[in-house]
This record gives sequence, C-alpha cells and structure tokens, in this order.
Amino acid sequence: MRLITVLLLFASMAVEADTLSIRADPWFPMNGQPAADKPGYMIELAKAVFEPKGIKVDYQIMPWSRSIDLVREGRFDCVVGAYKSDTRDFIFPEQHWGLDRPQFFIAEEDNWRFNGDLSDLANRKVGIIADYFYEEAFDAYAQDHKGLNFQFMTGSDPLKKNIEKFLARRIDTVLESQLVMKAKLKQMGLVGYLKSAGNLIPPVAMYIACSPALESSKQYVKWVDETTKAMKQDGRLERLLDRYGVPPWW
Repeated sequence: MRLITVLLLFASMAVEADTLSIRADPWFPMNGQPAADKPGYMIELAKAVFEPKGIKVDYQIMPWSRSIDLVREGRFDCVVGAYKSDTRDFIFPEQHWGLDRPQFFIAEEDNWRFNGDLSDLANRKVGIIADYFYEEAFDAYAQDHKGLNFQFMTGSDPLKKNIEKFLARRIDTVLESQLVMKAKLKQMGLVGYLKSAGNLIPPVAMYIACSPALESSKQYVKWVDETTKAMKQDGRLERLLDRYGVPPWW
C-alpha cells in the first residue's frame, strides 16, 4: 500500500510539472472563454510555445486582481495581457505579445475629445474597470474622483456592464482597450454606437508574465522568447493574429 501511495504521489507531481497554469480575467481578443473555438490569441500563442515541449496549458478565468495575487504567490504559473506596470515583480520575457491602446469611448454624436490633460475629464462620467492599472497619475486621479467623475465596475464581464450603463445614459464615457472594445461591440451587435475620443496613454506592451515565486518561470519566459521570434520569422504569428483581426505590431 505504501509503495502504491508513493507511486501515485510521483505520478501527481509529474502531471503538475507537465502543466502550465494561466489565470486572467476575460479580455478578448487577447484571452477569452477557455472552451471557445477562439480562446484568445495569447492563449493559442501560449499553446504554440509550450505544447510542443509536452507541457499542457491550463487556462482558466479568474478576476484580474486575484489572478495577479495567486500567480505572485506561486499557486499558478502566469497571467496574460499584463502591463509591466501591473506586475513589476513578475518574470517577463523580452518579447511582448502586442500593443494595447487604452482609449476613451463616447457616443457617435458627442464632440468631446481627450487631449492628454486630466482636467479634460472634469465634466465627464467615466466607466472604468476596478483593479485595472493604466498610468500612475491617471490612476490616482480616478481614485480621487471615484463616485464623482469615475464609476468602477466589478464582477463578471465588467465591460459589458459598462456598455449597458453607457446605453442607459448613466455614464457618458467608457475607458477600454481599443482591441477589446472593438471585439465586444461586435459581439453585442453594437458596432457604430461608440467611437474613440482619444488615447489615455501611448501604446503599451502586453506580456505573458510569470510568477516571481517559481524557479520554472525563468525557463518559461526563455521558451516564450524563442518561439515568439521563430513564429514572427516564419509567418505563423501573423496568421494567428489574422484569425482574431489583430494587426501585427512588429
């Protein structure tokens, strides 16, 4: 009985060692529903990196702040769609997996524009997602004006909820990634209802970022760099991005 128990323990350890766990909140087209035909280009890219090495990718949805906390502790391996400002202590590859453009979205008939000065937001009602981090000065400004100019959305599918609040005229501005907003409006059948009113910050790199608590993270990001470079060179990455309507960033 003791021998069987030991063998089962080693078998369990082997399975865990051959699995890379990714946790993140849904942020399509970067990452979406795990069982979908299109789980997100970053999830497919992770599989292209790790599955040829015999490592299964275990991707599950979890709130963003909890994903960061548990990956930081080493309970899971990596997050996807991370800015370096989100997770400064994480282990990053050199190769990023895309450029994000956080933008303000407004009604088609609205003439307001964001010109880079936070005072431009003084008379707006902005819907943003709780626990997302953009830029230090803006994040502080939003917190200082929480409940006045800024409404923080929590729970599942917070962007959908913000769009619904916008349609109900409870807010007049939504802050979101340009890629994510485009995909969500298409999914909701609302293409043409909102337009961009300017970028919050210049384009920012997005990464797969791995746990600072796990020694394996260093090897994982090395493999990410090797495979990402190879997929850029042989055209596989561009073909993958085309499946999601995402333009190449290099």
